[in-house]
Amino acid sequence: MEPTTRSYIAGFLDGDGSIFFQLIRKHDYRFGFQIRASVAFYQKTDNARILQWLKDQLVSGSIRQRRTGISDYTIVGANEVRRVLTELEPYVVLKREHVSLGLEILGALPTADPLHFLMLCRRVDRFRDLNYSKTRTITSDVVERHFKLNGLLESRLGGEVAEPPPAVLTPWVRTTGDRLRSDQSEQSGP
Repeated sequence: MEPTTRSYIAGFLDGDGSIFFQLIRKHDYRFGFQIRASVAFYQKTDNARILQWLKDQLVSGSIRQRRTGISDYTIVGANEVRRVLTELEPYVVLKREHVSLGLEILGALPTADPLHFLMLCRRVDRFRDLNYSKTRTITSDVVERHFKLNGLLESRLGGEVAEPPPAVLTPWVRTTGDRLRSDQSEQSGP
């Protein structure tokens, strides 16, 4: 994609877009929750053709027309969101913190360690403030209670889980083929 196209899309994201991470209950997942990553663009349905252009450029996601007269183009999933955020990162202005935090979280996934997953959930909570969300009900506190009830933390913790420094959350490095590995050991997904 040309730099001018990426720049335009980044400006659209800054003005009429959203980057959000959510904690979703998934009973069939190892930890009972999933970190869901999404990027969305919004436009009045009368002008929705721009959303199709965006989809043609970014080559993933889906467009939905709401009854409210607003349409949205949404990309969901760790790999696709990581790809889009990486392409737009140099050009984003207003949502720079969103992009940086999102790439930090995505760079640390997947993880097989419940404590590390909980720390990532704490980072996901930060999107509640960045996006002025008032309706979020599943937070890292909910995940922590679930972990304690199911004995996922007892052997490692003696009390409350504190927010670690950012370096603790990002021990991951990029390797060839966009695989992620830890400097300490290979991690498997949920």
